Parts: sequence; structure tokens; C-alpha cells
Amino acid sequence: MISGKKSSKFTANTQLKISPFFERTSKINMSQEWKRWGGFLASTKYDLHHDNEYFAIRTKAGLLDISPLYKYRIKGKDSKLFLNRLVTRNINICEVGQVMYSSWCDENGKVIDDGTIQRLDKEDFRLTSAEPNLYWLELNSYGMDVDIHDESEMISALALQGPNSRDIINSISSKSINDLKFFRIINTDFNGIEVSISRTGYTGDLGYEIWIKPSDSLKIWDILIKKGKDFGITPAGLNALDISRIEASLILLDVDYISSRHALIEDRKSSPYELGLGWTVKLNSGNFIGYKALKNENKNPSHWRFVGIEILWDDLEKLYKKVGLAPDLPHAAWRDSVPLYYNKSQVGYATSGCWSPILKKYIALAHVNSKYSSLDTILDFEIKVEHYRHLTPAKIVKTPFYNPKRKMSCPD
Repeated sequence: MISGKKSSKFTANTQLKISPFFERTSKINMSQEWKRWGGFLASTKYDLHHDNEYFAIRTKAGLLDISPLYKYRIKGKDSKLFLNRLVTRNINICEVGQVMYSSWCDENGKVIDDGTIQRLDKEDFRLTSAEPNLYWLELNSYGMDVDIHDESEMISALALQGPNSRDIINSISSKSINDLKFFRIINTDFNGIEVSISRTGYTGDLGYEIWIKPSDSLKIWDILIKKGKDFGITPAGLNALDISRIEASLILLDVDYISSRHALIEDRKSSPYELGLGWTVKLNSGNFIGYKALKNENKNPSHWRFVGIEILWDDLEKLYKKVGLAPDLPHAAWRDSVPLYYNKSQVGYATSGCWSPILKKYIALAHVNSKYSSLDTILDFEIKVEHYRHLTPAKIVKTPFYNPKRKMSCPD
């Protein structure tokens, strides 16, 4: 029997892990919608719809629990040598207090995972990743003087993203972050509680990631919510993050590419060049894993490129007008493989897309045959209108779709 009485209590059981912030996030999740992320429960949205959370990221400040990220501490005399073997970036030029983004590959130059490398001290680094990588790290550190430790559950993390994020942190931190440059990290404290702050994020906006001891997690959450109230701070879930990262043209593992460790066939694997990450491949940095294959690919480019497309509005509107409907736009980001054609021949496929609320455009990320990947090339995007398949024009455009100057700038 269903009771008509109102109740604020909700109980459930899960075999998944819960974040150190769960005591707060579970109580404000009105929809109680969760996704699995790295073995943790992660909120899809806190309100009944994600629009407010998305606009907080773009116009105020969104607060996201990113604790499920995998985090590995790498220390020792050979730590720099090891990372130069592992990733495609040149770690020799990474300074203490700097963060680098990189992918790492198998011996055939196909991407296993991507993440950030924080240089915390001369022989002390933290690597973040989307998937478990401890075995791969240990396997490739054989014979080196390096200690690798999985600290995924020893460090909790929050992302504070949006134009007001700097002001919120400055109202709390014992150190000003006005001079903290893009992809740099500092140690500071919030009301005497030690934290590290990196100027990084997954939204393509001004933003920071805060690295915290799990025992201090709830205190830091409460401080941020209290001090951020006047700045419009809003807890945000994965739905809002997904739209933001597509606007920023940031790739997502298992959506925009498949790890070479899990791909069942060769055609499902991608190199950094094929994912738009050629800028992270430093062939003069040494003999990293996959070096020979990527050096050869640099001389003989792949037939695939990763691009941004914009589905052209007028043509899309006409398709719906023919059946007496307004365009049915996606309410959230989608993660499907959608064919792309040129002269009725398939030349690629989109992997994720969304209606961008701030750009007022229908955008997507796509793998396209390099012959048809030039800017302004018009392709045909497959779409269903009232159960029937149609093709509608889509143009290859410059990425990132959304790239505000505040993302990288510091106050004068």
C-alpha cells in the first residue's frame, strides 16, 4: 500500500562505494538519480533537472564531487624517469607545482587512458586517471627506484568550476589564488584545514580542483557552501558536467574512445593523433611506450581525425516542420555512435553530443576520415524524426566549441 503521507526519509542499500561527501550529497539529491563512476555512486543531478547546475558552471560556480578519480602517488629517485617512459609528454620540463595533461599508450601507440600528472616535489608526483592503472604502472616500473601507491581512497576531491570560483576560494583560502596560473597547483588552507588547489577541470571554464584529506571532506564542503552562497555556488552532477565537457571538446573514456586494453578488435583502438591529442606527443622527450609507432604515425598520418561538428539548424528545423513538429532537441548529452556521411557514403561517426544551452547550437564530437575532416566541410548527420531515419547537414567547426578567455587568464 502506498501512503499519502509526505516523508523526507529515504533509505537504500548499495554494493558500490560512497564518496566522503556522500553524507551531504545524498541529502540534497532530490531525484536520487545516481551513476556508477569508478566503483562509486555519483550523482547525475541534484535538482529534478540539470539546467540550473549547468548554468551555475557557466555563469556562477558549480561544485562537483570528483573523488571517484583514480589517484596514484609516484615517488622516488627514478620517478621522473618512470613517467617519461609511461606518458607521451616531456616530464623533464614539468616544474614543481605544475600539472600536465597526457595520455599513455601501449607498445603500438594506442591510448590506454588519459589524465593529469601533478608534480608535487622534485621526486614526488600524483597521476590521476579514469580507470584503474596500478598494474600497468607497476609492470612498467620494474627495475626502477620508484614507489607507486594507490591513494584513490586517501584523497577526496572537489571541482569548483565557473566564473565565480576564484572569488569563492579567495574568500576562504589563507593564500590568494589570483596568481595561480592555468595547470598549476599550490598548497594552502581553508580555515586552518590543509588543502591543495590545482587550476584544472573538466568544464573548459575558469575552475579549480581541491584535493583534501577524506577526514576533512565534510568540513571543506560546508565551508565552500557557506562562503559560496553569495556567489551562487551550486552543487552539480554528472549531467551538467557532460554538457560542459562536450562544449569544451574534452574526450571521455569508453565514450569517445575505448582503452586499447579493452578493445576487442584493432579498429576500436585509437592513437593520440586520432583523438586530437597530437599536441601531447613529444617525440623528442625520449623512448616512451609506443614511441616507435607514434613516430611512424607522425610521418605517415592516420586516416582518422577527431573533430567537432555543428548540426545546421535551418535544415534540422525543416525536417521536423514537414511532420508538423518543432525540433526535438536532446535534453541531456548523448553517448551513442551516430553515422556521418559524405555523398551517401559513411565517412565517420559522432560519439557524443548535446544541445549547447549557452551557444544555442547542436554540437557533437566525431571521428571522421581525414580526407573529409577539413574545417567547414559539410557532412550528413543521421537523425530519426518520428521513427524514420533522415540525413541532415552538419559542418566541421573549430574546437573547442566554447573557450572563454577567463579559463586561462589571471586578474590584472
